[in-house]
Amino acid sequence: MKPDLRTTWEREILVGDGAMGTYLYQLGFPVGISYEEFNLLRPDVIGDIHRRYLDAGARLLETNTFSANYYKLSKFGLESKVEDINRAAVRIAKQAAGDHAYVAGAVGSIRGGKRANVTAQELGGYFEQHIAALLTEGVDALLFETFYDLEEMRIALERARKLTDIPVISQFAVDQVGRTLDGFTIPEAFGTLVQEGADVVGFNCHSGPKGIMAVMDGVGGPLDVPMSVFPNAGLADYVDGEYVYAATPEYFGECARSFADLGARLIGGCCGTTPEHIAAMSTALKGYAVTPLANEPKLPEPRSSVAVALKERPAITTADFGGEDRELPSLTELVKQRHTVIVELDPPRDLDIGKFMGGAAALKEAGVDALTLADNSLAVTRMSNMALGHLVQSQLGLRPLVHIACRDRNLIGTQSHMMGFDALGIDHVLAVTGDPARFGDLPGASSVYDLTSFEIIRMIKQLNDGISFSGKPLKQKAKFVVGAAFNPNVKHLHKAVERLEKKIASGADYIMTQPVYDRELIAAIKQATAHLDVPIFIGIMPLASGKNAEYLHNEVPGIQLSNDVRKRMEGLQGEEGRAMGVEIAKELLDTAMEHFNGIYLMTPFMFYEMNVALMNYVREKSKPGSAHLSRFT
Repeated sequence: MKPDLRTTWEREILVGDGAMGTYLYQLGFPVGISYEEFNLLRPDVIGDIHRRYLDAGARLLETNTFSANYYKLSKFGLESKVEDINRAAVRIAKQAAGDHAYVAGAVGSIRGGKRANVTAQELGGYFEQHIAALLTEGVDALLFETFYDLEEMRIALERARKLTDIPVISQFAVDQVGRTLDGFTIPEAFGTLVQEGADVVGFNCHSGPKGIMAVMDGVGGPLDVPMSVFPNAGLADYVDGEYVYAATPEYFGECARSFADLGARLIGGCCGTTPEHIAAMSTALKGYAVTPLANEPKLPEPRSSVAVALKERPAITTADFGGEDRELPSLTELVKQRHTVIVELDPPRDLDIGKFMGGAAALKEAGVDALTLADNSLAVTRMSNMALGHLVQSQLGLRPLVHIACRDRNLIGTQSHMMGFDALGIDHVLAVTGDPARFGDLPGASSVYDLTSFEIIRMIKQLNDGISFSGKPLKQKAKFVVGAAFNPNVKHLHKAVERLEKKIASGADYIMTQPVYDRELIAAIKQATAHLDVPIFIGIMPLASGKNAEYLHNEVPGIQLSNDVRKRMEGLQGEEGRAMGVEIAKELLDTAMEHFNGIYLMTPFMFYEMNVALMNYVREKSKPGSAHLSRFT
């Protein structure tokens, strides 16, 4: 007989299982079907996955019922089978678990971050039906996962406590800002849930290990209640028609003890994780002495509403920053003459543009040739790069280079957007696919993708011929200089170059690479692209800390750090970490400047001072007579 679950959490770490949906996808089952119906159609497959996680060391198995509610099942015509699907799921999981593991009934968010037209009363009914079916077969706990707002979580918890007193685990999907979609801080949300009957509070999905750790640091754990964490295997990347995840099992093993140190008593995996990830964590946690929970309550008292105060935006005037408009050759012309530096500075996620404009002014003073602004990178909502690009150009006299993502606009919106840039005199753009919306801060948003990166390049160049996307004349010609993105951090560089050749054939005028952290790779890129007749800007992003280095290496698709770089950054933080990051970036610049005139610096966490230092380094080494002067200057 298994010990009481609440007692178990008090004295040891319980290892949870990993993903079900993405694992089924990895096993070859197609998307667009109800994986929950597999409880009836393919119980052998679901049971086998449970057993794989059990063999890997999981001691809590989740039922395959994340979307097994009336609302979600109705999309597949399965709304009449809510009870059958849920009861079958519990039986399958309990058979696999035996006396070796607990079984938690999985209950997923219905809204899923969307402003769905579902009333609170309807949500309550859907949750109650779902939970009641799970309880009929005798689950050991209920696990509410991937909730984005406190209101919906409270509705689910209230219905659960109406039906049962078994343990309830309540998990939010949040980004590093650490707020629910309805505006509550995580400590506030946790405090409300604990008071209303949650036994365990925590996080799953949306972020990889480092993102969740950052939010846990803000919570200030260990708390006086156990926490749970089920991170994704890093950020998903879409490669050759499939979603892949970057974080390795070894990395999850390394992170497991850090989660435990922060107060997690239940540790598993979400999207992209496999039995191998769970096995690595289980091994890492063997013999771990649990950190005692806090003796006194640490969570704030609940509050009923949120009032978000917006700071008054400081007035921005030309006199604040100085500078005059000046006409320059295009970047593609400039880079043929000398080292040319583009610096990326992320638009703010709020309405305060003071720090952004201050950073842009400092970079202008340092002599950068263009400021590049992403288009809601990583699918995280930021201020319009069109508006900020115009301010940078008109108030600072600094050339903006704006990114255009295929994700956010259909054909109509994309052409309208480009016409607006032309009217503002913003003529340098970078065409990118854009990360899928479901991995960003508004996961309920739609990803449009009317155009591929190849097609958007071709269509923008068509505007230069005075022809609209529909083929109608535009009365005058645009003057866009269009860039394309290139990821050289791949196993087969020649295949990436072949893809790059297609972008150039579509009309790309220049190339900007993902950040590179390997000097040998920089030389290899030069050799592999020597036949191309467009300039390449090598991407370099200085590391801000040891944690930042591990996050980039393990969780961000397309970025790989050498063992030497990771070792040098290990354990460093604050000014010490940033100083080492700048030194490593300078070494990379030595090699990059030897082979390329184009340099693309990315700014981590708005630490623009790091790139001011690197810009000064480039300028010093580009002086006539410098031993580091590029052979191509």
